[in-house]
Amino acid sequence: METATWKSASHCTATYGDGGDPDPFQWDTREDCEVRQILDRVADKWSLLVIALLDRRVLRFTELKRAIDGVSQRMLTVTLRQLERDGLVKRTVHPVVPPRVDYELTPLGGTLHTTIRSLVTWTEQHQNEIAAAREEYDTRETATVS
Repeated sequence: METATWKSASHCTATYGDGGDPDPFQWDTREDCEVRQILDRVADKWSLLVIALLDRRVLRFTELKRAIDGVSQRMLTVTLRQLERDGLVKRTVHPVVPPRVDYELTPLGGTLHTTIRSLVTWTEQHQNEIAAAREEYDTRETATVS
């Protein structure tokens, strides 16, 4: 089997097998791995919701807060700052009183939303199968415990 290794900015390695796809069990698990940090960020539930909401239109902080059930003001602030730092969200401050701040996806953020939409579509298509598998598992586990 032929493998190739590449290095990211943080010198994390990913090993590729015959098919050219990275082996997920070979991904670097160090905390300073750039790939891991990005995946941790974009796979976070608050980030996913913010990206999904901003795909529709430009929103103000209060509109995002109202639309995302359960997110605290601090968590939303942290999430938006991280997404802005990663180049996924653009923050625009308007020089008015009181200050108005708008958030929107960048073109890079829009490409991520396309990927997220694929994941949501897959989930919708397979939700009944997953529910049945969960029920089967729970029934089996209950019988084992008894």
